[in-house]
Amino acid sequence: MKAASFEYLSTLLKERSGLQVSQDKQYLLEARLLPLARQHGIDGLDELVAAIRSPLSESLIAKIVDAMTTNETSFFRDKVPFEALRTSVLPGLIARRNARRALRVWSAACSTGQEPYSLAMMLRDRFPELKDWRVEIVATDISPTVLERARDGLFSAFEVQRGLPIQLLIKHFEQAGQNWRVKPELCAMIDFRPLNLLADIATLGFFDVILCRNVLIYFDVATKTRVLNRMADMLAPDGALILGSAETVFGVCDRLADSAGLRGVYTPLQDLAAGKKFQSTQRVAH
Repeated sequence: MKAASFEYLSTLLKERSGLQVSQDKQYLLEARLLPLARQHGIDGLDELVAAIRSPLSESLIAKIVDAMTTNETSFFRDKVPFEALRTSVLPGLIARRNARRALRVWSAACSTGQEPYSLAMMLRDRFPELKDWRVEIVATDISPTVLERARDGLFSAFEVQRGLPIQLLIKHFEQAGQNWRVKPELCAMIDFRPLNLLADIATLGFFDVILCRNVLIYFDVATKTRVLNRMADMLAPDGALILGSAETVFGVCDRLADSAGLRGVYTPLQDLAAGKKFQSTQRVAH
């Protein structure tokens, strides 16, 4: 691949998805984009770049971004954040939300759905007091391919063996041949939506909990700051943002602070204006 083609693709990916591809990761472009090029009868990446540039092909660009998206995930991935949710974050929020009996959670970059389905199982099984509440789990991803799989709720035997206890498999899934499908009542708890974190995410509204795990590691500092500031705008004053184990807000966003004793959990610094805006929005919604 020519240097100019690499530069064009890496710039395109950063602008469209925030993904940084350094020169030493050129093999990733080749491994993920060559099969896509061949599907379209294109011989190589130089020819692929020519195809998307003249004239500009938005449909092919979307497929390139989709192909480059990392979709590694599993049920209850990294036990620490789920333990923090179960023992501290959610009990506190439920106690403080008892009057309005509503809870909103956002799973950002949800991939094939294991994270939001894990959240749904936890909320349903561990917090029976939420039965009569208005509970909403919004799950988003930039990739239409993985969102389609997530909505379908069909997982292979290998996928359900990764992090999912057998009792939860039997309770919340139905066998479908060699695969397992999420039961309808669990699917009904989740609203899957396409979303680019670099776009206008404020349209999603306010949330009590936001999970954005193992996403920021692919962004440069400026992009991380932009995304985190937008999420801070959307987080309830007493809400929680949960990041991946290799991610932090320190040195990136000064509107969020470490939650004492909870690794990877961050809470908004007190902002009177934001708090009033949140309270006003909640009153309007009810």
